[in-house]
Amino acid sequence: MRNTAKITTAVLAAGALTLGLTACGADKDSASDKNGPLVVAASPVPHAEILNFVKDNLAKKAGLDLEVREFTDYVTPNTATEDGSVTANYFQNQPYLDDFNKKKGTHIVPVVTVHLEPLGLYSHKVKKADELKSGATVAVPNDTVNEARALKLLAANGIITLKDGVGNEATPADIVKNPKNLKFKELEAAQTPRSLDDVDAAVINGNYAIESDLKPAKDALVLESPKNNPYGNFLAVKKGNENDPRVQKLAKLLTSPEVKKFIQDKYAGSVLASF
Repeated sequence: MRNTAKITTAVLAAGALTLGLTACGADKDSASDKNGPLVVAASPVPHAEILNFVKDNLAKKAGLDLEVREFTDYVTPNTATEDGSVTANYFQNQPYLDDFNKKKGTHIVPVVTVHLEPLGLYSHKVKKADELKSGATVAVPNDTVNEARALKLLAANGIITLKDGVGNEATPADIVKNPKNLKFKELEAAQTPRSLDDVDAAVINGNYAIESDLKPAKDALVLESPKNNPYGNFLAVKKGNENDPRVQKLAKLLTSPEVKKFIQDKYAGSVLASF
């Protein structure tokens, strides 16, 4: 199931990228033109919202021409950054990027970490994690890093126990104790919120939770702690573009007091500034 879902996601993402490039024509050239606008690929929430705040309120004064392009998957922003269709992206964390670069042969590097979206366990059927019944089905993201992250969240809250030393490639096969005999349904990350009526609970990435009108700080049965959390989301570029003056301007703006206040005011603890 995991392999099928991954192949489907990759095909859809490739299709989306092909359509985007066909529609934009010369966009690849304009994205790599250091005298042109800085084109950034981003997930709609909260990444594009944060970027659009910068665009509307801070960029002009800083002399930055910023263009934001929204993508709803976790593949196309990196492939578009690699091939120059966009100059930068803002949607991912370090473990995910490391895994992506290794598997896809890409050369994407982080520039500056901006925020954390705590991963959470949600349910339409129970109000507390300990109310999950024996044999309950829990949906988890099917990409390598986010599935491991989901399982670690459950383990950190005593719902399951993982093998000692398990890393960012943990799967349900690494569970050594499962007191409730939970069953795991692996889904593309964007699909997990839509599964809530079909499963007993789902582990959902923060951005997809917010897009689905879930409030992580309020609605999650259990939520990741920000303390020593390696999953902060950052601005990223293809290696060699880190010192592009436009990228450096955006990095400074994304870690400004104004952006921190915007994150605090708009997301009320469901997104946490990392600077």
